[in-house]
Amino acid sequence: MYKFIKPVLIVLLFVVSYSLTAQKPNLITDYEKSGCKETPRYTETVAYCKKLESASKWVKYNSFGVSPQLRELPLLIVDKKGNFTPEAVRKSGNMVLLIQACIHAGEPEGKDAGFTLLRDIITKPKMAELLNHITVLFIPILNVDGHERYGKYNRINQNGPIEMGWRTTANNLNMNRDFVKADAKETRDWLKLYNEWLPEFFIDCHTTDGADYQYVITYGLETNGNCNEALAKWQNNVYLNQITPMMAKSGNLIFPYVMFRNWHDPRSGLRSGATPPMLSQGYTIARNRPGLLIETHMLKDYKTRVEGTYQMIENTMRILDVEYQNLQKLIDIADNYCASDDFRKKAFALNFKNSMTDSVMVDYLGVEYTVEKSDLTGGEWFEYDNTKPLTFKLPYFNKVFVTDSTMLPKAYIIGPEWAEVIERFKFHGIKTEVINEPKTIKVQSYRFKNMKWAEASYEGRQQLQKFDLESIEEERTYPAGSVIVPVNQPAARIIACLLEPKANGSMVQWGFFNAIFEQKEYSESYVMETMARQMMLEKPELKKEFELKKTGDVEFAKNPQEILNWFYSKSPYWDKNLNVYPVGRIF
Repeated sequence: MYKFIKPVLIVLLFVVSYSLTAQKPNLITDYEKSGCKETPRYTETVAYCKKLESASKWVKYNSFGVSPQLRELPLLIVDKKGNFTPEAVRKSGNMVLLIQACIHAGEPEGKDAGFTLLRDIITKPKMAELLNHITVLFIPILNVDGHERYGKYNRINQNGPIEMGWRTTANNLNMNRDFVKADAKETRDWLKLYNEWLPEFFIDCHTTDGADYQYVITYGLETNGNCNEALAKWQNNVYLNQITPMMAKSGNLIFPYVMFRNWHDPRSGLRSGATPPMLSQGYTIARNRPGLLIETHMLKDYKTRVEGTYQMIENTMRILDVEYQNLQKLIDIADNYCASDDFRKKAFALNFKNSMTDSVMVDYLGVEYTVEKSDLTGGEWFEYDNTKPLTFKLPYFNKVFVTDSTMLPKAYIIGPEWAEVIERFKFHGIKTEVINEPKTIKVQSYRFKNMKWAEASYEGRQQLQKFDLESIEEERTYPAGSVIVPVNQPAARIIACLLEPKANGSMVQWGFFNAIFEQKEYSESYVMETMARQMMLEKPELKKEFELKKTGDVEFAKNPQEILNWFYSKSPYWDKNLNVYPVGRIF
């Protein structure tokens, strides 16, 4: 009898064991299956997202938009309490951490690091502690169309994976230059997600180009530019003071993401400046929320880069698990400050520049290199030898000073004809008021002079690179449908970045207002020849001004059309709106 029972028990145990195993998906990632040398395609990436959802009640798969080539933008929401909406998460007291990968789809470390980390969190009890006070939003691929422009030759400077995606979207836009102007469909979907959740901390995973050095990870964390002072202190004194030794303990020394004073030449010294809001970490800090840029070193092998990214995210989560309430409090204070009158009592910095006289000496872990004159190009040829690590003692120029600033108004007002600009307010979650009838109001605005445009387009737009401003005050009548933008709101910094012409990456600089600089009416010579003479007879001072201009501007003096157009500009027929900023500032 016992001989019969024993085989039956064995069969039953096998059936139960098989049943339990069958219910739990195989959570080995495609990256791991390849020996840590490959990264999965879009279809496999979405399939793995759904595997994680099937494996744990803590995981929810969703999409937050559709790309121009009609691919869904994948999103994982991970919450130990099963809260998968912004309202439920806020009610729970958790903070929100947004991690994104593949904004540059040829730089996929964040995707594979994110998958392995989330898999470990939901399967290893000790790792599950990372979700005690944190809800994770994970975007494995942001640039989904660029990701599927797949191949071996997309990143010439990069050591793996075997194949990867492309840097830009299907429309050839670099999304990490697009956070303010929001031209890419994917950026607009991202901004909608961001405004729904308003994550307290953000991580953007990249791979760097540049020189050779010892670090696997360099990082960007904006504390120099338009950053709330208390948040800057928290990033420096709390986050960086903890993450640096934690990464060293994990076997990965980290260093700020820097440029060399002379391209490719470490011995020339290091520099870093204020991050503009067109870049991810510059944008999130302008929204009063820290953003961490992870830049893995392209010459390290892919496995090393993925593991470094994993460690950076894991250690960041360990810090945030302790600091979540403190960070939430600081963000609330920063938001409330931007929404108060006090914010406008101080000059708002529009532009920054590196100080090239103020530096600190740092140890920089580089490698030996030589510089020769190239017999091919005649330029400098840098050759690095990573078998010879070398510690350089270098000046680090990391201080910035303000080059342009302004006092912000109570509100801005803009006519409905500028719909493309008004549309951006919605993307950025900016609160506006629409007037239902024409309104005559005294505003302060600007007249532009000495404009100079870029010779070629950049990110699909012809940028206005240089100009001077003359402040003007006048009464204007804005039609019904015009939009008033109050400055007293949490998004005040972004409002100023959009609408102050001198702000780095403003709508003016991106070319949204280029039409105001185009002369549309012209005079005929047979009319202006007579009128110019009459004007000088009536106004002798005009003749004197004309003679001075001819003397001081040789090219003008040789150009009959320009001379007549100059007189036209002094006549009452001239377009008074030419070169005048249509956005009014209300004080």
